[in-house]
Amino acid sequence: MNRYAHITGWGMAVPQAVLTNADLERMVDTNDEWIVSRTGIKERHIAGKNESTATLAAKAGLRALEATELHPRDLDLIIVATASPEHLFPATACLVQDALGAVHAGAFDLSAACSGFIFGVHMAAQAIRTGAINNALVIGAETLSRLVNWKDRDTCILFGDGAGAFVLQARPSPGGVLSGLMRSDGSGGSLLTVPAGGSRYPASLDTVERNLHTIQMDGRKIFRFATRVMASATREVVAEAGLALDDIELFVPHQANLRIIEGAARDLKLPLDRFMINIERYGNTSSASIPIAVCEAVEQGRVRPGDHVVLVGFGAGLTWGALALEWVETKRPVPASRRRRLSLWTLLARLRSAVVWAWRRIEGLFWGTSSGG
Repeated sequence: MNRYAHITGWGMAVPQAVLTNADLERMVDTNDEWIVSRTGIKERHIAGKNESTATLAAKAGLRALEATELHPRDLDLIIVATASPEHLFPATACLVQDALGAVHAGAFDLSAACSGFIFGVHMAAQAIRTGAINNALVIGAETLSRLVNWKDRDTCILFGDGAGAFVLQARPSPGGVLSGLMRSDGSGGSLLTVPAGGSRYPASLDTVERNLHTIQMDGRKIFRFATRVMASATREVVAEAGLALDDIELFVPHQANLRIIEGAARDLKLPLDRFMINIERYGNTSSASIPIAVCEAVEQGRVRPGDHVVLVGFGAGLTWGALALEWVETKRPVPASRRRRLSLWTLLARLRSAVVWAWRRIEGLFWGTSSGG
């Protein structure tokens, strides 16, 4: 029997706090006209004190699960694509797995920067097709505001925080993820990077003073790279799916810069209205930008059952990738009773996690033991 990887649930979460261009004018030497003309961004959401990559990811993941028939314990795999993980380790995905109570799921983080969500969906779909798993949750989540140098006007204007998620399930009927590609070119790794914080440049007074723990970017070279690969990846993945560009109802690009999206549209000889664009309200949310845009496209009625959709993005690494989808699901109304049951389950999972960690701490203090893994 053939197996297909269908997208059956989707959800997003963004912080409540909004940072506008007018706010940035009071922080660095910039202005609204300059930012909008060069990026298309008008505002972005910024994580608060009690928000993090893991909390946003868990919220988006729970919302993606709500409209499916799945319980978190039915998940076989959780992938969190992120360039701003909660910690070097444990993986943010493991924290999400625990928060959701997905007791049977393997979980890992995927580091491919802004291409990460595409890579994660592609990998999950392949695992479903082979029969290795049945149900997966793929999340793109970022709090890039924690990695920004707020004195660097070339980068601090660009990035925002948020998370988006897909639930993928095995189905016997055709549809879902039709084709995908993942590409990289490590020779361009220095063009977009956070140099310090890993094993090459561990944290020190020198790395902090030199702002090496913040985003460093060669904007011009990234722009040229992005406009080239966005169009080529789109053509390749559409052809692999046995389709033509005219068969695609909607293109959902990574929301990095409006001028990059416009350039890709020109290269593909497609009108801009066939592209989902929401960069003006969120900025560049890296791995979260594509799933957030898909969620909004569905809510706006721009994606309907039977439509063909292309997701395409690029990021640090350098990395780029694309997916061709046949959209089959429509989100069903979620009974209030189901939302309450899922919320109760996740609350119990969080309480259980808190008790376990508290007990381990007490045990360590009492016995004076420590361990490493």
